Amino acid sequence: MQFEIGDIVTLKKGHPCGSKDWEILRVGADFRLKCIGCGHLIMVSRKMVEKNTRGYRKREQS
Repeated sequence: MQFEIGDIVTLKKGHPCGSKDWEILRVGADFRLKCIGCGHLIMVSRKMVEKNTRGYRKREQS
């Protein structure tokens, strides 16, 4: 799967704020994700994101 900055991923487990959607801010061996619900930032490994992704949306081109 080809991830790009700005894409939205839906992960298997939800964030404590209730949202399961995350925006990708950095791509590489580690990903920086921003929670769509509350704006919390996390760094996670590529392996964890690929394993736990349940949905995927490309960013809207403007």
